[in-house]
Amino acid sequence: QVQLVESGGGSVQAGGSLRLSCTASGSIFSIDAMSWYRQAPGKQRELVAAVLRGGDITYEESVKGRFTISTDSARKMVFLQMNSLKPEDTAVYYCGARGTDYSKAVFAHWGQGTQVTVSS
Repeated sequence: QVQLVESGGGSVQAGGSLRLSCTASGSIFSIDAMSWYRQAPGKQRELVAAVLRGGDITYEESVKGRFTISTDSARKMVFLQMNSLKPEDTAVYYCGARGTDYSKAVFAHWGQGTQVTVSS
């Protein structure tokens, strides 16, 4: 079993900052990618940022220059620093991880989500 737990969401005014954290735990042999997705009401879940084990990073176009994804591989954590927040960033943010467990099975899991609300 692999679990992902997010923290750090909340409410902030436009222009403010928040930092999301996510910790992966359980039967994890290796992690190939960690990511952040978000889902706004009435919209599909979309990729916000992802980092691969080799270090490659990708961002959704609208967050480039404002959001920064980083990891602490030793603690199996991923972070999302969000600056210059806009009302359109309001969504539930989900942490995702893909890797291999100790039985050598591939896993892909989501956290429970954390609400980010940006007011104008």
